Amino acid sequence: MKLDPGLYIVATPIGNLSDLTERARLVLGHADLIAAEDKRVTAKLLRHIGAKAPMIAYHDHSDAASRARLVGEMAEKAVALVSDAGTPLISDPGYKLVRDARSAGITVTTAPGPCAAVAALTLSGLPSDAFLFAGFLPAKAGARREKIAALAAVDATLIFYESASRLGATLTALRDGLGDRDAALVREISKIYEETIAGTLSALAGRFASERLKGEITLVVAPPSPPVPASPEAIDTLLAEAMATLSTARAAADVARRLGVPRKVVYARAIALVDAR
Repeated sequence: MKLDPGLYIVATPIGNLSDLTERARLVLGHADLIAAEDKRVTAKLLRHIGAKAPMIAYHDHSDAASRARLVGEMAEKAVALVSDAGTPLISDPGYKLVRDARSAGITVTTAPGPCAAVAALTLSGLPSDAFLFAGFLPAKAGARREKIAALAAVDATLIFYESASRLGATLTALRDGLGDRDAALVREISKIYEETIAGTLSALAGRFASERLKGEITLVVAPPSPPVPASPEAIDTLLAEAMATLSTARAAADVARRLGVPRKVVYARAIALVDAR
């Protein structure tokens, strides 16, 4: 079988080699060239399926010149892009190669398959109607706090990748920055020791402050809880303070914004307070 020239994005197993799709097997078996994150890792997969396509390294440190050479190959060859495990472009630099290939008029095709982020979400038991994949958090504490603060208001389940060595610090930072949300720690997906540990962020942070895990880890964190409705007493107190310096309309708008209450509800209460004077 001869594949048409172009770029083929190929998802590979994240653990169990049986997860390799038939289409991925076909592409890897007939590609003219494979761009691999780590050629040693990909060589094991190729041996498993009996494929012998030549490989070239493509990873975090590949520069624009490397991408240009690969795109040049795609004009006449079928080039498969693979990461060490899972779907390329998810927490790796493959998007730059896709961008440059498209700009050059190269056909880009995907052979979809395993993805640790999506697999962990399905195992977590947390809301899956809306989610945000945030990759790896920064290693430095200050930058990590800033990143978590930027994510705190996102109304979706959050998904992170993390290394075993940084797990305790990351769970503590997530607890401090997001509050004590429900969460799940998922590791070794599709492997013999696959494990999902569910609990609150405080419980997980306490447990893994000292306990050490091995393997690839994905953290899934529930979205923020809906705000607690403001009580009538809280609305009246803030209105009284605001109306001391602002007009009734502006005071109502200010309080509505601060409490997350519909403006017309607060304004009606403000008018009632004025009439009661």
